[in-house]
This record gives sequence, structure tokens and C-alpha cells, in this order.
Amino acid sequence: AAQTILEAKHKVRYYNLLTSGKLNSYLANVEQQAQDFFLRLVKDLAEKENVTEELKASDMMLWVQKMNNICSRAIEVVNTKLIFTV
Repeated sequence: AAQTILEAKHKVRYYNLLTSGKLNSYLANVEQQAQDFFLRLVKDLAEKENVTEELKASDMMLWVQKMNNICSRAIEVVNTKLIFTV
């Protein structure tokens, strides 16, 4: 996604990175930042919303629903704040 957005919205930067041989490392860095941000967000939201191991043990379906919701929201935040602004 980051490469497509970079290529579409920032053509000069994309071609500069591509021709200098730095595109792959740039995209890998963005990917790592996105993964780290996502994991932090999921952890923080789960703590804030009391989605715990105890909930998982007592009501697995509710835990799965809540974690799916948290993950979806975290993906939206990561995309909006990081990926779509590449």
C-alpha cells in the first residue's frame, strides 16, 4: 500500500528513491513503523477497554469480538496517520 500511495501521490520522491536504490529500505522502514504503531495501539486499546486474558478465559467469543474491533480500529489509525501520509 505504501509503495502505491508513494508512487501515486509523490512521484518525484518515489522515482528518486527508486533510482537511488533506497526504495526497498524506505518501504521496509515504513512497514516496520506501521507494525510497531499497530501493536502499540492494540495493546493500549485493549488495556483501556479491559480486554484481558481473564476475559479471554471466561468469555472467548466476547474477547474475540472486542479484539477484532480493536484491530480494525488500529488498522484505520495506522493507515490514516502513517500509510496514507507516506
